[in-house]
Amino acid sequence: MKKLLAAAATIALVAAATPVLATDIIVVAHGQANDPFWSVVKNGAEKAAKDTGVNVEFRSPETFDMVAMGQLIDAAVNQDPDGLVVSIPDGDALGPAIKRAVDAGIPVISMNSGSDVAHKLGAKLHVGQSEFDAGKVAGAKLAEMGGKKAICVNQEVGNVSLDQRCAGFAEGFGKEVKVLPTSNDPTEVESKVRAALESDKDVNVLLSLNASLVGEPAVKAAQALGRVDVLISTFDMSAGFLKYIADGKAAFSIDQQQYLQGYLPVSFLALHAQYGLMPGGDVASGPNLVTKETAAQVIDLSSKGIR
Repeated sequence: MKKLLAAAATIALVAAATPVLATDIIVVAHGQANDPFWSVVKNGAEKAAKDTGVNVEFRSPETFDMVAMGQLIDAAVNQDPDGLVVSIPDGDALGPAIKRAVDAGIPVISMNSGSDVAHKLGAKLHVGQSEFDAGKVAGAKLAEMGGKKAICVNQEVGNVSLDQRCAGFAEGFGKEVKVLPTSNDPTEVESKVRAALESDKDVNVLLSLNASLVGEPAVKAAQALGRVDVLISTFDMSAGFLKYIADGKAAFSIDQQQYLQGYLPVSFLALHAQYGLMPGGDVASGPNLVTKETAAQVIDLSSKGIR
């Protein structure tokens, strides 16, 4: 993490010394407008724009909709920007649009999801984490903590990255894992988690794939049932879930540092537009486990939209 922050600081200093003028970068992400996770990515992109002097537009479909996202990428290509940042939750669905951008000579960087297909589609590099490996790390840790039977709550079934998280978790956990599909409505999540825990008292592990929309209501469901034995962890962070960790009501969060997923691609494309510079490989922004010992340190930054 220190190396990534140092790299980000260096980018900001270099760019501030010689600002880029009239450079346009478009970010197209799959995250929904009501998802606090993606507001942090957007904050990172906007901070990079401020640090480097480029113009950035952040776009996303109103729902998890690959057709709509492909149309947003096509619209971006028609504007002929100096750089394009995309998340790739479904390479098959978005591949044609991304390839059109590459064929048009637009430098593309992928972030968050799509590390396994990004280079095949022509992206310069990927900023994010291996979702399968991150899930595997979480599964192994929860098994070590005494987990016996688990639920992986997936609020976007069909999002390849989230499916990979559950698959990695199952491998790392090494015991029975059931995928519980939900929407991203916290009320529905709480209801479904409560029903799942009531129907199977042997479940003592729950993995959430989103801190605020899934993780927080999952903790509420377990607490309402008095199931203090359930080890609850989540991908990503929110101020609320971090407080649950600090209070001992949740086990840990898996931090992929999504602020960097917004900040670094915009910064790299700004430097590429000005100097033709580009890192020679992908950048791993995570995973890092945030536990009770470290949660208090990042609560303030999470509430500010940085962690």
